[in-house]
Amino acid sequence: MIKTHNINRMGLTAVWMAVWLYALTLAGIASAERIKVVTSFTILADMTRQVSGEYADVVSITKAGAEIHGYQPTPQDLVQAIDADLLIYNGLNLEQWMDQFLQNLGDVPAVRISDGITPISIDAGNYKGKANPHAWMGLQNAHIYIDNIADALSDIDPQHKTQYMTNASRYKLRLDDQILPLKADIAKLPEAARWLVTCEGAFSYLAADLGMNELYLWPINADSRATPQQVRRVIDHIREHHIPTIFCESTVNTAPAEQVARETKIHYGGVLYVDSLSAEDGPVPSYEDLIIVNVQTIIAAINKGLTKTE
Repeated sequence: MIKTHNINRMGLTAVWMAVWLYALTLAGIASAERIKVVTSFTILADMTRQVSGEYADVVSITKAGAEIHGYQPTPQDLVQAIDADLLIYNGLNLEQWMDQFLQNLGDVPAVRISDGITPISIDAGNYKGKANPHAWMGLQNAHIYIDNIADALSDIDPQHKTQYMTNASRYKLRLDDQILPLKADIAKLPEAARWLVTCEGAFSYLAADLGMNELYLWPINADSRATPQQVRRVIDHIREHHIPTIFCESTVNTAPAEQVARETKIHYGGVLYVDSLSAEDGPVPSYEDLIIVNVQTIIAAINKGLTKTE
């Protein structure tokens, strides 16, 4: 009896082992069906997830809150990307480290996702005349990004092209529904107060979308930062145009903007988001949230600034 019992237990164990191995095989097959996409920064990762849905595993090289321009890739970043089916990056001189990274990466297909946009030129500093790289901050440009992502995914994974295209269309419609009404809210502000003053000139596309004038301390984070001349120029403009509010980006030192606010006695409106999303439990865990929170922050801060100057 004991011997039979042991044999039955061994037989049962063998069955469970077979089931377990079969489950692992199925999991491997399911994993193999999902392509791996690596993006240069978190905003592109979020856009890609919205388009890819369940058919891709998407990871970002830079993490939430990171400054993108001068980022220094690590060996672990290279290891993370070496087996990717696709790498997506912005271009327009945003990721100044990307050329070397791609050389080290080898044969992984890479797509510059800003192709097709009409760039706004930087008007000052060492990068004067070059394209402002923050094109995703404009809603119509975001549509181009999304279409480019859908095309890139479809090229790598043509069997799911229909799903990628459908997800892209739904995503664009959702962005329009959420963001376009905010432009009407901006239009309710006094015209003379519609100034978007920031540390970095990263909001040119958003300012153009919202019908606002733009002013900044430095043109791009990879350029110089808050020289006395730059600070004086912004202070003079604020006083000349009676601008009520100044902001700064979440990924840089906010002290220069706060200094300008103190010297001109205007309202410091807080941080805006441009180069990076927040963590999942933060204020802007998605691109959609980033634009909405930015515009709501701008409206509230300008109204408060107007009250302060009255």
